[in-house]
Amino acid sequence: MAKTKVIAFYLPQFHEIPENNEWWGTGFTEWTNVRKAKPLFEKHYQPRIPLNRNYYNLLDEKTQEWQAELAKKYGIHGFCYYHYWFNGKMLLEKPMENMLNNKNVDIPFCISWANEPWARTWDGKDKEVLMPQVYGDKNDWKNHFEYLLQFFKDERYIKVNNKPVMLIYRTNNIEKCSEMVQTWNDMAKENGFEGVYIVETLNSFQNKPAIDNSEAVVEFEPMLTIRHYLPIYKQCYRYLKKKLKILDVLEYDDIWERIVERDIDYGKKKYSGAFVSWDNTARKGKKGLVTRNSTPDKFKCYLKKQLDKAESQNSEFVFINAWNEWAEGTYLEPDEKCSFDYLEKIKELT
Repeated sequence: MAKTKVIAFYLPQFHEIPENNEWWGTGFTEWTNVRKAKPLFEKHYQPRIPLNRNYYNLLDEKTQEWQAELAKKYGIHGFCYYHYWFNGKMLLEKPMENMLNNKNVDIPFCISWANEPWARTWDGKDKEVLMPQVYGDKNDWKNHFEYLLQFFKDERYIKVNNKPVMLIYRTNNIEKCSEMVQTWNDMAKENGFEGVYIVETLNSFQNKPAIDNSEAVVEFEPMLTIRHYLPIYKQCYRYLKKKLKILDVLEYDDIWERIVERDIDYGKKKYSGAFVSWDNTARKGKKGLVTRNSTPDKFKCYLKKQLDKAESQNSEFVFINAWNEWAEGTYLEPDEKCSFDYLEKIKELT
C-alpha cells in the first residue's frame, strides 16, 4: 500500500454562468467545446465522449456525490478544486460552495487559486483578456481569506501540521505575495490554525519558487516539463510550429521520461505531479497541443515511479492533472474509449 496519497485537480466549469454565456454564447459549459471537437489527424481521438454520455451538470448535487464516491473507490485521496477570485469577484464558485454544504460529498479536498487572467485564448496570457486579475491591498487579502476560512474549517479540508493546504497557481504574478501570505498566516493563527500551508505551483509560467514563506511547491504536469525541460531542439521545433500555426504533437513517453528522471531540490517540500494525457484541441483547434500514444498501462508505470519517488522523499501527496479536464484531454473520469481503465490503474497502485 502506497503511503503517498493521490490528489486530483478538479475543474468546476461544467455549469452555466452569466459571464460565459456572454463571452462564449448562451448555454456554454466545458462540454460545449468537448462536444464540438473534431479529429485533426488519423486516429486522433476526438471528440472525447464520457461513458454513457454522462454530460453532467455540476449544480446537480448527485453528480458531485457520484464523483466523490467514484474517486474514493479507485484510490484517489482527494480533490483540489480550482478557485477563481478576482479581487472579490468570483467565477464558477457554486460547485465548491455546494460541496461545502453537502456532507454527502464525502472526500477530502483542498483549493488551488487559479490566479491568472481569463483570456479568450485559454492560456492565461494578457491577450484578449475577458477577466483581468488584480490583487489589491491588505484589506482585499483579508476579504479573500475570510471567504476561504469557511472551507478551511471544514472537517474534510486537507491540512498539514494543522495548516490548511492552499495552492497558488502563479505566485510570481503577485507583486506583494509574501506580504499577502504573511497576512493569511496571521489570520489563520487567529482562527485556531498554525498558519496556511502555501504550495507554489510550478508550471509553464514559473519553474522555481517565488517567495520564501511558502511551505512547498507542486510540479504541475505536463506543462512544467513541456515548457522548461524538453531538449532545446524540440523547443525550437515547437516554436516554429506555433508560428506556422501547425498542430503541435508530442510523444507521451518523451514527456513522462523527462518528468520521472528529473529530481530538483527547490529548498522546500516538493509534491510531484502526474498527468493522464493531453489534448487541448477541443479548445484551441489546430493551435492546440496533443500528446500521442498514451495508454492506461503507461500511465500506471509512470505514476508508480512518481509515487515511489514521493514516498522516498517523505512527501505526502502526488497531484494528478486531472479529474475532469475534458477539454484538455487529461481526465480520470470514465469515457467511451477507456471506460474505467485509468481509474483501475490508480486503484492497483494505492
